[in-house]
Order: sequence, then structure tokens, then C-alpha cells
Amino acid sequence: MATNSRIKKSTSSAQLGAKVTSSSDLKYGGTIVKNVISQTRQDIASWKKAIKLAQKTDNPKWHLLQRLYDDIATDAHLTSQIKNRTLNALSAPIVLKKPNGDIDEEQTALLNNAVFAREINRHILDAMYKRVTLIELDLNQEGNLVVELIPRENLDPDGGFLYPDFSDDKKLNYRETNEFGIWLLEFGEKNSLGLFNSAVPHTLFKRFAQSCYSELCEIYGIPPRVLKTNTHNPSAMQRGKRMMQDMGAAAWFIIDEQESFEFAKGSNTNGDVYRNLIQLCNNEISMLFSGAIIGQDTVNGNRSKDESAQNMLQTLVDNDLRNLEQHWNTTVIPALVKIGVLKGELIYGYEPTEDKDQLWKITQGLLPFKQIDDNWLKDKFGVEVTGDKITSTQNAQQLGGDFFA
Repeated sequence: MATNSRIKKSTSSAQLGAKVTSSSDLKYGGTIVKNVISQTRQDIASWKKAIKLAQKTDNPKWHLLQRLYDDIATDAHLTSQIKNRTLNALSAPIVLKKPNGDIDEEQTALLNNAVFAREINRHILDAMYKRVTLIELDLNQEGNLVVELIPRENLDPDGGFLYPDFSDDKKLNYRETNEFGIWLLEFGEKNSLGLFNSAVPHTLFKRFAQSCYSELCEIYGIPPRVLKTNTHNPSAMQRGKRMMQDMGAAAWFIIDEQESFEFAKGSNTNGDVYRNLIQLCNNEISMLFSGAIIGQDTVNGNRSKDESAQNMLQTLVDNDLRNLEQHWNTTVIPALVKIGVLKGELIYGYEPTEDKDQLWKITQGLLPFKQIDDNWLKDKFGVEVTGDKITSTQNAQQLGGDFFA
């Protein structure tokens, strides 16, 4: 099947007029050995162990760290912060320009409507969070480009090695293969563990606080019920069991009349200590991925804070767009041209972002003095305009001076 896949690549590329330098029959995504995913509870000790394994000088393995990254990615707050940032970048319209500066309308429309372009951009952005991304390109039977992510847990990004089975020491230097740079594309930041590494302790501490908070709610929200009876009397015991079971689902137990039960007296709390820890962890996660706390502090929040926070987030999004431009122009576009998906010399970019609020204020100031094109207003602000409004003075001039006589 791997041979047929490469034949399809060569055939489809030849139909597109491309030069394909790879002749290997190997499909790297198909060499990965599936392993059982451990469901053990993650803690700071497991995090330190994962870092130590990834930073070994001899055969470093990243599977523990990458699986820890996948685990913390299930946190709802962290996910929302990532989506706030990445969706802004992914929604920006792409522009492909020729060396003379003219926009290539046909190929620009192709990328903006192609699924593979969005997938490649998403994988490039993920490399910033998870240290590395290695994708394999393929052409299906219809000649459409397909993007497959090579599992990060099988990669050693520092050495450039692929472990088909991360539990084994057999490895392949994917950077020395013929497919690298054409069918295999790598993205990432060298000498880094990824941005997720800084979020691990905050996410783990937050889980701990939530677990303790839920136990507090269980104990103080629905306290256990106690029944005293003669435990040596079977009929009394059966009657007590039925009675406790019929009273609800809260925890219950039966003790003898001569026994006593008391809660251990600890510090009185209503859960503030846990809520404060959870809020602290959420704030740290927000600062890490959004650069600010956006719309979460309902007690001390205000409009000016939120606006400055949104500006900071936009700065990070603009930086992500520059990052995408660099990877496309240096790595992706040369590969797609060789495969035959794109043609000619192209420069990948985005239209400059506009401050619509500021532009609307300027437009409002010009309206009393200047004529503004209706189509421009509709395109910029989505305002349905059907001509100019006639003022009372203009109406009187049209009707003539005798109207009010």
C-alpha cells in the first residue's frame, strides 16, 4: 500500500506539471507502532520525570512529556485561551503575491478555500505550544493534498529522529531522507520544551484544588447521615438499612447505641482557599497564552482593562501571523511548488489588520462634510446603505420658496 501511495503522488504531481524528487516507497505515518496510553494521575513528579527523559543525552524520549501536554490540553480554561488566540490567526484571509507585488487571485482563492491550508497553519501554531510539528503530505486518488501529523511522542526534535516505537531505541533520522522538505515538513523552535511546559504546573495545581473543592462540597453540602441502633438486633439493623436507603443517596452508616461519631474539627472554611488557588492558576494560564486576563475578573474588571487586554492579545496574534508567513515562505510554498499544488514564485502574507473602531470614528467625523461611497461603507462595516438622506433644508429648496407662504 505504501508503494501505491507514492505512485499516486508521482502520477498526480506529473499531471500538475511538478518536479517530484522523492522516489521512496516509505510512508512514515504508517510506520508508527500504536502503544497503550496510560491513564495514571499526573503530578509534579511525573512532569519532572518527563522533562528528565526528554533531555537525556543518549536516546532522549519525548513520549511522556507529549502525553502530559495532551493531558493538560483537556483543561477547559487553557483550551479557551488557546482557541481565542489560534482562531484569530486561522480566520485571517491569506494573500498570495507575485514577486512584482500583484496579488495572484486564483491561487489566493485556492488557499483560502483549501482544507489543507488551514490544517498546515494549525499544525504550525501547535509547534509553538508543543515544541515540534512534523507533517507528512500526500495526494489522494483525486489529486487533492492530504496532511497527516506524525505523532509527536515518537519524535526527538533536538536530534531529528523518528522512533517508530518509542519504547524501542530503533530510530530514523528523518532530516536526512529524500522526502524531507517536500513530503515531510518540520516546524518548531529549537532549544525549547514548548509553551505548554510552562502551563503544566498551573494546570496540575488547579486540578488538585478542584478535587479538594469537590470533596469539600460533598462533605459540607450533603453531610453523611448517622443512625444509632442496637447493632446486635438483626431486625433493627434491617429496618435501619431500609430507612437510610429510602431517605436519599447521601452517605450513611449505622453505629451501635453505645458508640459515638464526631467530625474531626479542622479550620473553618467555605472553600475560599481552593477558589483562590483555582483563580490564581487561571490567571497564570491567561497571562501565558493571551498576555493578559480578558473578561474574567468580574469584581475588579472594567472596560479599559479589557480593551488593553484585547490589544495585547492582538499583538500576540499579529506575531503568530508573522510566524506563519515565515514558515510558508521558507518551507511550505517551496514544497507545494515541487509537489505541483502551487505554481510560480509566490509570497505568502496577510492583509494589514485595521482598527475598525477607530476607522468608524473617523468616518463619522467626515460624514457631515464629505460624500462617502455606499459600497465602501457596506464592505467595511456591513452597513446597508441606499443613498443619501434628504434634509429638511434640501427638501424645502426642492419644493421652492412658495411652499411656506
